[in-house]
Amino acid sequence: METEHSPLEAIKGSLGGRLRAAREARGLDVESCAHTLRLPTRVLKQIESNEYGGIDYQVYLGGYLTKYARYLGVDEGEVKAELERIRPAQPSLVATGGISHSRYLLENYARAATYVVLTAAIVVPTIWLGVRGTLDRDVSHLAPLDAAPVAQVDAPASSASVATTAVASATDQPAKPQDGAAEGVAAMQPAAQPPAAPPQDQPLMASMTPFPNLGGDTHAAAQPAAPTAADTVGNGAHSLVLSLESASWVEVTTKDGSRLEYGLLPAGSSKTYHSDQPLEVRIGNANGAQVMLDGQPMPLDSFRRSNVAHFRVEMHDGKAAPAGA
Repeated sequence: METEHSPLEAIKGSLGGRLRAAREARGLDVESCAHTLRLPTRVLKQIESNEYGGIDYQVYLGGYLTKYARYLGVDEGEVKAELERIRPAQPSLVATGGISHSRYLLENYARAATYVVLTAAIVVPTIWLGVRGTLDRDVSHLAPLDAAPVAQVDAPASSASVATTAVASATDQPAKPQDGAAEGVAAMQPAAQPPAAPPQDQPLMASMTPFPNLGGDTHAAAQPAAPTAADTVGNGAHSLVLSLESASWVEVTTKDGSRLEYGLLPAGSSKTYHSDQPLEVRIGNANGAQVMLDGQPMPLDSFRRSNVAHFRVEMHDGKAAPAGA
């Protein structure tokens, strides 16, 4: 008889038995508790029987036990003790392989050395090419196309020219005088200078860079630039004359959208625009621009902003007057 009651006594002495005793002391059945706690009836029966199979204790069992014990008024410390008791032992980590300290250092340093070599193989040629391309550029050998070559201007007469001149002089001299006279003439003449060394050819490169005139061509520099002929654009009784001291971007548009001017005009340009319609004018580099409207000077100070003039030409009672854009 004692062996038959021992499992029941073990259940009563466990957490599940105490939960069951507390439920029966309150006069509750398993179904009503499951309905109130919103838990499956099967789970509550397993908890009271200490059968935790099929319940994942790591996720759900702790919550189930705490919720059921709190509902029945059982101490939650017993729940924690029960969870510690049934917690499975974690397997210890076992090293399956090892590596020596020297090999570990060798692998780390080899990896770092690989990165350094790859970086140097990429960066060093790039820097070398950039520095070489900069140092090889010799600006002193550049000259404009209209300048006389320095080697030809400063070069002395070549040895062949000196020899030719000497032969021509010997041919033009009169007959050889007597020995005494020849000695006197030879004594009066200075000693012949050795022929100059032939000049070395200096390589020149043509460049379109606006260098100053190196050949000293003062005649070409002294000539002023030919003035630009005045142009007339459009038809109408009113005129707008634009004179430019320096190059400027100009746009002249009529009221119907047609463009009388749209582009870059060179320095010294003078253009006249005729129109009977209102005009919209934009002038870049307005500091060097002069405008006359129907023969009267028109100041641009009130229409200029950041060296760009922008204004309109309005027509009122047959007269043209400027207005801000």
